[in-house]
Amino acid sequence: MIALGANLPSPAGGPADTLRAALASLPEHGLRLTRQSRFYATPCFPEGAGPDYVNACAVLDGPDDPAQVLAALHAIEAEHGRARLQRWGSRSLDLDFLAMGDRVLPDATSQAAWRALTPGEQRTRTPDRLILPHPRLQDRAFVLVPLCDVAPDWRHPLLGQSVRALCGALPETDRAAVRPL
Repeated sequence: MIALGANLPSPAGGPADTLRAALASLPEHGLRLTRQSRFYATPCFPEGAGPDYVNACAVLDGPDDPAQVLAALHAIEAEHGRARLQRWGSRSLDLDFLAMGDRVLPDATSQAAWRALTPGEQRTRTPDRLILPHPRLQDRAFVLVPLCDVAPDWRHPLLGQSVRALCGALPETDRAAVRPL
């Protein structure tokens, strides 16, 4: 499962065009789209860091090696002008690897430590390896609302809650700010 987001133009056009182009390019990278959410207009995160986003989620089929999937996602981002200059900054394309079934990487203790980071630490610390499930997915309406379109019953392997339950636990104001396009 992946989350897609963009708030700057790319060679493909505006943010929604970029998400469509990224999804269309998946097969060139050995990935097959099996389900796709609607596109949503979402407030920029963190607030004030740039224009608002277009976000979506998708379920993919592809290699069984998470590192290969991540490399493919990074290649697609690069093709659409993504430059990793600033954490949580504006971007032409962001493809976040959310989860791969019930895998926990690198291990439950490390994943829990990344989930427990304070907001200040989240701004400055970047993992040096893939962390699955994504350590912030349970906190973000811009991920969980579209993820409910494609995988509402997927259960977080460490938290034991479904996407639907995680989304329902978020403040209503956060969920209401994620609007279908």
